[in-house]
Amino acid sequence: MEYNLGDNPVTSHSWNANRTQIAVIPNSNEVQIYKYEPNLSDWTLLDNLDQHGLLVTGIDWAPNTNRIVTCSADRNAYVWTIDDKGKWKPTLVLLRISRAATCVKWSPNEKKFAVGSGAQLISVCYFEVENDWWVSKHIKKPIRSTVTALDWHPNNMVLATGTADFRVRLFNVHMKEVDQCQKVKTEWDTDDTSVPNLVAEFTNSSRGGGWIHGLAFNKTGNRLCWVAHDSSITIADVSSGSIVVNKLKTNELPFISCIWVSDRALVAAGHGCCPMLYCIDTNNKVQFVSKIDSSQKKEAAGLSAMKKFQSLDRQARINSDYELDTKHQNTLTCLRVHTESNDAVLKFTSSGLDGKIILWELNSLDKLLQGLKI
Repeated sequence: MEYNLGDNPVTSHSWNANRTQIAVIPNSNEVQIYKYEPNLSDWTLLDNLDQHGLLVTGIDWAPNTNRIVTCSADRNAYVWTIDDKGKWKPTLVLLRISRAATCVKWSPNEKKFAVGSGAQLISVCYFEVENDWWVSKHIKKPIRSTVTALDWHPNNMVLATGTADFRVRLFNVHMKEVDQCQKVKTEWDTDDTSVPNLVAEFTNSSRGGGWIHGLAFNKTGNRLCWVAHDSSITIADVSSGSIVVNKLKTNELPFISCIWVSDRALVAAGHGCCPMLYCIDTNNKVQFVSKIDSSQKKEAAGLSAMKKFQSLDRQARINSDYELDTKHQNTLTCLRVHTESNDAVLKFTSSGLDGKIILWELNSLDKLLQGLKI
């Protein structure tokens, strides 16, 4: 199913809990909230969040508390809550950063969220009840570059970060102000980190590689996937008791985003304009499965060059050779889970610089994986 909510590129999107409303960033300083009208088979604009002064760079919608968090190049973040009149009201978050905010992500229990920035630090934010405001604590060491991607472990303690210095780092962000349990050692902890709260660190490539575009934990939290600008997909697996890292260098254009669709399967998408399905085999190797987009370019069969020219001259027909053989006609910017069942993703959505949001179905996931040794 294909949605076109406007002419502007969509740099990111996020769904509410029941998937009836969607928040999109139309490559501007605003966030637009749409509601799907089944009777009209169309989307209705409900609200326009225009508090930011510069480009909005990240958004995440908390499904349980129904709060939206946004961050921007204006170095601010806002937590949006809906009032009695159905309008979204912002609350400023004290990030205390000197460069643009780049990405934001709620923790699974929605008591805190993390904001990456170009200031070479991460702001982990929580609500301070005594003063009735959102405050932040900083994670600085050993980050030496822009934070480009974030994701939380299901235990709400471990935060995975990707940066422009080709590194993926895991931090233990236990906060006594909001976490109800004691700080404990996780299965991801390694003994070769001398920096406080740094759990583990991975280098995308010892010879350069590429900066990290996106990363994601799987449902159980024992696998972490990241995609980088060197067109690679890397899996860090801790299910065996020790961390095993496997990397697949693809021939595709660089991926921007990745999501897990089952415990051993994931979807990655980016500059290639097509979502790609990958899985982990029995040797923990990353293996390509198939393209999710089965569209094919429509061409007039049997037309010679002269006939094409005559048709163009006679009918003023526009040459469509520039069109891609994919539903998306430009870079995919964001992947989001839409529908889940039994720990498997049935549907997911993608947004792109072509202004489209497309709903993809994975009902035949088992069939796609059939015959592969996973």
